[in-house]
Amino acid sequence: MSKKPIAWNRLDNAAKIFPSNTTKRDTKVFRFSCELFEEIDPALLQEALDETIEYFPLYKCVLRKGVFWNYFEESRLKPVVTEEHRPVCSPLYDPNVRTLLFEVTYFHKRINFDVFHALTDGTGAMQFLKMLVSQYLRLRHPDKELPALDYDASPTQKSEDSFQKYYNPRDAKNPDKPKRIRACQLRGARLPEGRLGVIEGRLPVGQLLKIAHQYHTTLTVLVSAVLIDAIHKQLPPHDCKRPVVLAVPVNLRNYFDSETARNFFGVINVSYSFAERSGELCDIIEQVDQGFRDGLTRENLERIISGYTKIEKNAAVRIVPLPLKNFVLKQAGRMNLAESTSTVSNIGKTNIPEVLRPYIRLFSVICSTDRLQACLCSCADVLTVSFSTAFESTEVQKHFFRTFTAMGVPVEVVSNTCEDDAEIAKINPFKPQKADSCATPEEEARRMKKQARQNKKDAKKAEKACRKQAKKEAKAVKKAARQEKKNTKKQKKQ
Repeated sequence: MSKKPIAWNRLDNAAKIFPSNTTKRDTKVFRFSCELFEEIDPALLQEALDETIEYFPLYKCVLRKGVFWNYFEESRLKPVVTEEHRPVCSPLYDPNVRTLLFEVTYFHKRINFDVFHALTDGTGAMQFLKMLVSQYLRLRHPDKELPALDYDASPTQKSEDSFQKYYNPRDAKNPDKPKRIRACQLRGARLPEGRLGVIEGRLPVGQLLKIAHQYHTTLTVLVSAVLIDAIHKQLPPHDCKRPVVLAVPVNLRNYFDSETARNFFGVINVSYSFAERSGELCDIIEQVDQGFRDGLTRENLERIISGYTKIEKNAAVRIVPLPLKNFVLKQAGRMNLAESTSTVSNIGKTNIPEVLRPYIRLFSVICSTDRLQACLCSCADVLTVSFSTAFESTEVQKHFFRTFTAMGVPVEVVSNTCEDDAEIAKINPFKPQKADSCATPEEEARRMKKQARQNKKDAKKAEKACRKQAKKEAKAVKKAARQEKKNTKKQKKQ
């Protein structure tokens, strides 16, 4: 009796760079977490995982080395739920060991989904976690008839390589490449043993949106501008000659019709030069907003897709052995790092049914990195900003959160080290009301409504503080413009 052939799949275009650029410090692993209002039952979580993985057959695979490219091979390994026992974003890919490229762990009230980036991107990971959490809550509360979320896509759509689908040879032949620039870089002592420092801030979405609207921009632009300003405050003067550049991953599904559970993202860079501009927050926001507008046009995103894919389709490149390709991809990864200072990734709003909200406190995202990265994720009225860093210093994070507290926005900050908790706690005395572990979901829903009303009151205070700051910054810009005109007139007379 003949054996059934083992199924295999090619890596999508974006996935090809991750195996060769994986290091001990930057494992190319990201973690999606969901914090509930009750302790996790591991047996029920395992049952929920067994049901969820059947909707994502591509995730039941291992990464193998081929002659010319890496590839995914179907595996009979079964994912097993374990209590969290390793550092955040620990390695999942070992070229010498056949293991699944994801793991599900729990810790008290939190469910973690760690995944190697070659397998999927943030959107695919969030779809998996949302389905896992809904399956778990359905099993945990059988008397409530809670819905189990489904990934509304066919198996073919989930496994589709959308880079190949939207590749346009004409864009590849005439790429309008932006000029390469070297960005300023953060420097300093690094955490020992390749550890990852994590600082997580939780802010009310409603207040942030009102502040963003005061500046006539979006929440993502506002957060990115505040991060650029915080980075600048940490830089030595001689490093300010180069611009601060943020790499921003973009979910291409928002611009191209795709339901793939694999990678389908591009990266745009937004920058600000403190050597050439005023450095006021309103000016940073204006410049960053324009950078997003220019980078998020369909034409530019089509060029990005075609630019990624054309190299893979090059006949000369395809016959190059994998070890040489890995060397080239490593060099390409280093060049990309030199062009940006940090990364900010906004997963966006996590939409969950209203009936599930009383059971879920928040979602969060953490990425491995060998420098500094910020990940944003919102659920209901809570925006979680997670900083991961390889550096010992937490000055950038403190400047970032203090900017928002100065605007009147309350911030709850936690970290994975006691030292950081003690220092970061000085940012703001705000102490959010903790959920009662014995409270029922109905009681928790009432508490959340009460908290929402309080957030509205706080938002009015934030508006006043924001108006004052905006007027102050506008005056400073006008004053700088007048001074510049005077200097120009003097130079002409001379």
